[in-house]
Amino acid sequence: MNLKLIGKTALVTGSTAGIGLAIAESLVAEGANVVLNGRTRERVDAAVTTVKAGFPDIRVSGVVADLSTAEGAQIITNGISDVDILVNNMGIFETKPFEQIPDDDWLKFFEANVMSGVRLGRFYLPKMKAKNWGRIVFISSESGVQIPSEMVHYGMTKSAQIAVARGMAETTAGTKVTVNSVLPGPTASEGVSKFVEQMAAEKSLTKEQVETQFFETARPSSLLKRFIEPKEIGDVVAFVCSPLASAINGAAVRADGGVIRSMV
Repeated sequence: MNLKLIGKTALVTGSTAGIGLAIAESLVAEGANVVLNGRTRERVDAAVTTVKAGFPDIRVSGVVADLSTAEGAQIITNGISDVDILVNNMGIFETKPFEQIPDDDWLKFFEANVMSGVRLGRFYLPKMKAKNWGRIVFISSESGVQIPSEMVHYGMTKSAQIAVARGMAETTAGTKVTVNSVLPGPTASEGVSKFVEQMAAEKSLTKEQVETQFFETARPSSLLKRFIEPKEIGDVVAFVCSPLASAINGAAVRADGGVIRSMV
């Protein structure tokens, strides 16, 4: 399918691996010029090389910035004055019992997962409105709807992203700018893959056995019954970013493998 993204410029945050990298690759495959982002030069350069390898004629660049800080956001906006597409993918997660989550962790997660997108959206949204075209996508999670008991602080930030995206979308009425959130289900990202490997080693199980146990106990409502591949999310996001998705605005688009049981 031609998503009509040729020549569009996209910034994908947290895009050196996993879902972010897959989103960047899906956008580049559709002809968009993409700016990748990560916290270290080594990882950013490696990601740029990976993406460029398949599409040498597309403009792919990278910017190093820690978007969990206001200073990191400033680095981005100082260096990149305008984009057509902003994908707020950068985020952190961890499993921790609620009673053991200190104030600093709540604030850390909010800064990284919510404020990173708020700061960039606050900068780029007015520019998109001025030219009457743009796409902003927050990569939330099914955990924003069904808060996981093992990481309540993470779930809180994913709910907040859905709310922020909807609120920003309200300001785009009558324009060709859209703001949406995409809700992936459990995905075989870099962090999740490492977690599975660690659990397999600790329990003397195979990775396949750990995956089966996860969907039996932690996400029993999943209809997919497996971890989603990052590319499957990347392709959904690329569509939401395209002109073909002009009727999707203010939505929480599910790519969750059927984990969320509610119909609305």
